[in-house]
Amino acid sequence: MSRLPRLYIPGLPQLITQRGNNRSSVFADEADFQQYRQHLRESAREAGVALHAYVLMPDHAHLLITPPDEDAAGSLMQRLGRRYVRWFNDRHHRSGTLWEGRYRSTVVEPNEWLHAASRYIELNPVRAGLVASAEHYPWSSCRHHLGLEPDPLIADHALYWQLGNTPFERQAAWRRLLEAGISFAELDRLRYSAHRGWMLGQAPVTSLDPQPNRRLAPLPKGRPRKLPSA
Repeated sequence: MSRLPRLYIPGLPQLITQRGNNRSSVFADEADFQQYRQHLRESAREAGVALHAYVLMPDHAHLLITPPDEDAAGSLMQRLGRRYVRWFNDRHHRSGTLWEGRYRSTVVEPNEWLHAASRYIELNPVRAGLVASAEHYPWSSCRHHLGLEPDPLIADHALYWQLGNTPFERQAAWRRLLEAGISFAELDRLRYSAHRGWMLGQAPVTSLDPQPNRRLAPLPKGRPRKLPSA
């Protein structure tokens, strides 16, 4: 069965996931993490992509971005992949693929799901048991959003700015959201949408059919219900 084209809706963020091949490590040490961040910053600037949140885990990465056009997300990941894989292979004396096929992505409806997607990303190290608190993990956007360490990679989304009138208010509000965590229902929805490429949330009224032959959600299971005869 042919795979669906990537979903794109102008102006809406995208949640991107990229995993190591066979779940193998893609970051062996601190130097790898730092180099990936450098390549991510350069590639995002060149592709014109705004990066709102991210986490780099030992065997995968999550990015929350807003691309300026339909091709920008792909351009970002191609640039990033070429640069980092070449550097990683040279440094670790290896060859061949590093990533598990093509990256996965889904469009995020901001008003309902943007903060949930950001929390999902920044709480990943806690769920994996790497740290007790998200702010202690150095390879994510969490410390930036909590005001602990400015991160030049991050372009905060407008909804983050709406959390408060001052940096202190926004950072305190974000800490409360992180402490509230993410529900199992939200976690299941995020994982399912991210893996399948279905839209996370409701489509804007003006974008009910953003791409030809590209549904926003899966069709209901089973046969269509028959209408009663007149």
